[in-house]
Amino acid sequence: MNKTIYIFYPIIALLFCSSCSSKQKDAKSYLSAAREFYQSGNYESAKLQIDSIKIKFPKAFDEIKEGHMLMQQIRTSENQRNIAYCDSMLQVTNAAIEKAMLAFSLQKDPQYQEIGNYIPKLTPSTQLFTRNTLRSGVSEDGKIYLESIVVGQNIGHQQVRASLSDGSYAETLPVTSDGLNYSFNTIEGRYEIVKYTGKDENGVSNFISLYKNEPITIQCIGRKTISFSLSKNEKEAISQSCELSSLLLERERLKLEKEKSETLLRYLQEKAADK
Repeated sequence: MNKTIYIFYPIIALLFCSSCSSKQKDAKSYLSAAREFYQSGNYESAKLQIDSIKIKFPKAFDEIKEGHMLMQQIRTSENQRNIAYCDSMLQVTNAAIEKAMLAFSLQKDPQYQEIGNYIPKLTPSTQLFTRNTLRSGVSEDGKIYLESIVVGQNIGHQQVRASLSDGSYAETLPVTSDGLNYSFNTIEGRYEIVKYTGKDENGVSNFISLYKNEPITIQCIGRKTISFSLSKNEKEAISQSCELSSLLLERERLKLEKEKSETLLRYLQEKAADK
């Protein structure tokens, strides 16, 4: 009986050591795979391998520690790569913005405005109050807006609808705010101007840009409703505004993305220096 026990314990110990060794070997294989993925630039797969070590081998302390150190290297490389990508895309975007700007004039009074507006040259201000129209513009920070102008009629309009011949349409939300919806009279007649920005614009400019090669009817809706057709230049101007807005917003997104990566990179470098 005692002899059996003496033989049994060494076998258990041997099996336990073998199991530990096997687990350690498996943990090392995950770590090795993580390093290979890291070297090839496949950072997501490398991080998955490191996470698997912690989940599957919670007692493989050496491998977990090495995995943590490798994870810091991966995050550093990720942010360095992201900064380089943003720099590259900013060059492309800035070149596209510079080209698009040729079709616009900047309107800005530094005394009263912190942010000016880019106005398409196809819709000059000198022609604004000669007929009913829908014009567009883009603020310097990339926000598009539409302005409906009704000349010589008192309809109290608050919104516009852009329609195609097949009945499909897009319309703004009603705008009643002072400063965005106003009217005035001169010796030459009455004028109503409504400005649609942000959620109030409601995608009407994109709708017009998408269907700029088709006839588009604009309805100005208020106590009464009037209709007019957009000219080729008016549609093209709105399309140009959509493009410029998209480019300016993309530039701001890239700048923010780069700034986030630079902040994270500084944090990782400072953390590494403290060790």
